[in-house]
Amino acid sequence: MRIMTMKMNPRTDHVRRTFLAGMLAAGAMLFSSASANAEEGPILIGHYASMTGKEATFGQSTDRGIRLAVKEINEAGGLHGRKLELKTYDDKGESQEAGKAVTRLITDDKVVAVLGEVASSLSLAGGAVCQQFGVPMISPSSTNPRVTIGRDMVSRVCFTDDQQAAALAVFTKENLKKTRVAILFDQTQAYSKGLKDDFVKSFKKLGGEIVSEQAYSGGDQDFSAQLTTIRAAKPEVLLIPGYYTDGGNIAIQARKLGIGKDIPLLGGDGWDSEQLGKIGGADIEGAYYSNHSAPDQPGGNVSQFIEKFKAEYGGQVPDALTGLGYDACMVLFDAMKRCHAATGGLKGKDLAKAIAETKGYPGVTGTITIDKNRNAQKPIVMVQLKNGVPTWVANVDAKIE
Repeated sequence: MRIMTMKMNPRTDHVRRTFLAGMLAAGAMLFSSASANAEEGPILIGHYASMTGKEATFGQSTDRGIRLAVKEINEAGGLHGRKLELKTYDDKGESQEAGKAVTRLITDDKVVAVLGEVASSLSLAGGAVCQQFGVPMISPSSTNPRVTIGRDMVSRVCFTDDQQAAALAVFTKENLKKTRVAILFDQTQAYSKGLKDDFVKSFKKLGGEIVSEQAYSGGDQDFSAQLTTIRAAKPEVLLIPGYYTDGGNIAIQARKLGIGKDIPLLGGDGWDSEQLGKIGGADIEGAYYSNHSAPDQPGGNVSQFIEKFKAEYGGQVPDALTGLGYDACMVLFDAMKRCHAATGGLKGKDLAKAIAETKGYPGVTGTITIDKNRNAQKPIVMVQLKNGVPTWVANVDAKIE
C-alpha cells in the first residue's frame, strides 16, 4: 500500500498546534471538573439480578434486602453526607444478560461497586466484566468456588459449595444416620454440578455410599426415568442439589413413583424460596436443606433484622437471600468507609482491597470474615420444611481439608 504524505504549511501547523493545545486544556478542565463532581452528589452502586424469569424470587428477595440496607445507610447520613443510590438491572436469569447488565452499570452509570448475583453461572459472567474494568463486586449468595478464583475484584459474603457440601455430608451421616444416598442434579448449572461433586467427595470420606447419580436439565418437566432408576438403587436419602423450581417438581414425582416419606429429600441453599413449599406442597414437607440463616435460629442478629424487614415490607418475612443482600450492601459500605478513610477516595483496587480485608463483621446471616480467597467463613444452617416454612434444625461447621 502506498502511503500519501503532505507537507504542512508552517502557519497552518501553528494554528493546528494552538487548536490542539486548547482542546487538551479544555479536556483537562473537564476531567478536573468531573473529578471534583465525583466527590459530590450520590454514590452509585449497582445490582444485577433475576428480577424476572423462572428464578425471579432470587433476585427480588436480594434486591429488597439491599434496598433496606441503602435506606438505613442514607438515614444515618451516608458517607460523609453523600447518599447511596442503587441501580438494579434485570438479567432475566440469563448469563448473556448478566454480562450486559454489569457492563451497563459500569460504563453508563459509573457505579463504584456491583452487588450480585445469586446464581453462580451469572456471577461468573458478571464477575468477568467487573474484573475487566477493575470495579469491585460482592456476590451475596453465589456459592460455586470458581466465582472468586483468579478474580481479585470479586468477593462474596456467603459460604462456598465445598463448605456447604461438607456440611450436607456431615448432617446426612451424623444427624440423619444415613449412609446410602442417590443424587439427581441439574447438569446445566455450575451451582448444581459443583455441589454434587463436592458432596460425593465429602460423603465418601465419611464412609458413605453414592448408590445412583442421575442428571437432568433445568426446566425439565419429566423426571420419571431418572427417578425410576433411583428407586431401584434403594437409597436412604435423595439429594437434589438444584434450584427450588425443579426441587418442588421432583419431590412431587418422586413420591408418586413410590420414593416414600421414609426417604428424606435433601437440598442446598438453591431451595431457599417461599415458592418451594407452594410448588412441592405436601410432597416436599419434611425435606431438609442447607441455608445461610433461618428465621428461628438461636442467637445472632436474625430476629432484629426480620422485625425491621417486616416493618418495611408490610409484615412479609424475609428469606435467607434477603439477609444476604442486606449483608452484602452493609459489608460494602463498611469497606467504603475504611477505604475512604485510608485513601481519600473509592478507587476500584483500593475498595476491592478493603472489602477483602473484612474481619468479624456482625451480619444478619452470621459473623462475616473474608478469607484470603475472598470467600466468607461462617457456619452452615440446616433447616427442615415444616408447614411450608424453613425451620432451624442445626448449625454445622464442617471443615474443608
